[in-house]
Amino acid sequence: MQLNQATDYAFRVVLYLSGLPFGEVARGLTIAERQNIPPRFLQKIMRQLAAAGLVRSYRGVVGGFALAKPPEEITLYDVINAMEGPLGIHRCLADRSSCNRHCKQECPVHQALAAIQNKLAADLSSVTFAAMAGKINNSGRR
Repeated sequence: MQLNQATDYAFRVVLYLSGLPFGEVARGLTIAERQNIPPRFLQKIMRQLAAAGLVRSYRGVVGGFALAKPPEEITLYDVINAMEGPLGIHRCLADRSSCNRHCKQECPVHQALAAIQNKLAADLSSVTFAAMAGKINNSGRR
C-alpha cells in the first residue's frame, strides 16, 4: 500500500494550517508557494478536504482556507480517508463476496489482515495534526 501524491500534499496543507492560530484564513497561493504544491492541484486537494469537513473555503478578496475544526481533532487517518477513501489493505475486508474462494467463514489470512488493518487505522487515528505541529505541550494544553 502506498499513499498517493495528493495525500502527501494534503498532509502538508493540513499541517501548515495547523501551525496557524485556529480560524486564521490562509490564501491558496500562499499555501501553494510555502508547501511547493502546484496551485491547480491545490484547488483539487482543498475541495476534497472541504468535502470531508476538514477545511473551510472562504471566497472573496480576503478568501482562502482555514481548518474547519481544531487540529487536535484532525488525524492522519482523517486526511487519508478524505483523500483516498476508506482504509482497506485487502478487498475481502471491505467486501466478503470478493473472495474467490467463496468462504463462508473468515479464513486465517482474512483474520490476520483484519487485525493489521484495525491496528493501522487505530495508529493513524492516534496521530493528530496538533501534536505534529507542536501545538500541545506535555500537559495537553495549547
